[in-house]
Amino acid sequence: MTQRTLATFMLALGLATLAGCASPTVITLNDGREIQAVDTPKFDSDSGFYEFKQLDGKETRINKDQVRTVKEL
Repeated sequence: MTQRTLATFMLALGLATLAGCASPTVITLNDGREIQAVDTPKFDSDSGFYEFKQLDGKETRINKDQVRTVKEL
């Protein structure tokens, strides 16, 4: 019974850790459109683009000049 309790505890701890990493984000563009991202976008300073995954799983890149705000939900 002790092993099962330990395994359950480790599973719960792992899931809590993963849930804490994801922070849904809304990206507002200069034209007023809003795009929801699964996590905080990463900015690639070499290319000048924000890179992120949309809620439907599609990988997307947007030029920083088109972005008005990036807010976590």
